Amino acid sequence: MNGIQEVSGSIPLCSTTMYYVYILKSLKDGKLYTGATANLKKRLDEHNIGKSVATRHRRPLVLIHFERFESRAEALRRERYLKTPKGSFEKFQICQNIESQNKSSINF
Repeated sequence: MNGIQEVSGSIPLCSTTMYYVYILKSLKDGKLYTGATANLKKRLDEHNIGKSVATRHRRPLVLIHFERFESRAEALRRERYLKTPKGSFEKFQICQNIESQNKSSINF
C-alpha cells in the first residue's frame, strides 16, 4: 500500500505538492467519512464548522487516519477505492487496528 500513515502527533499543514486521503469519525453517531484534499488541516476545520453538507449533521468529527500521496490522481484513486465494498472492508480494518492500538495504550 502506498503511503499509509496512522494519525499520531500533529496534522500536516498546507502542502502544495502532497495530497491526502483521510478518514473522519463522527463523535455524534460513530460513522466514518472518507475524503481527499491537498490541505488536511483546512479541510478538517471546514468539516467541523459545517461547510461540508455531507458531514454537517454529524459533527463533531475527528481525524482518525490519513494517507499521503504525491499526486492528486493517486489520492482520488485511493479515495474511490475506499468507498467500494472491498475498500470499505479495508477501511473497517484500518479503524479496528487504530481502536485496538488506542485500547492497548490505556494505562490503569
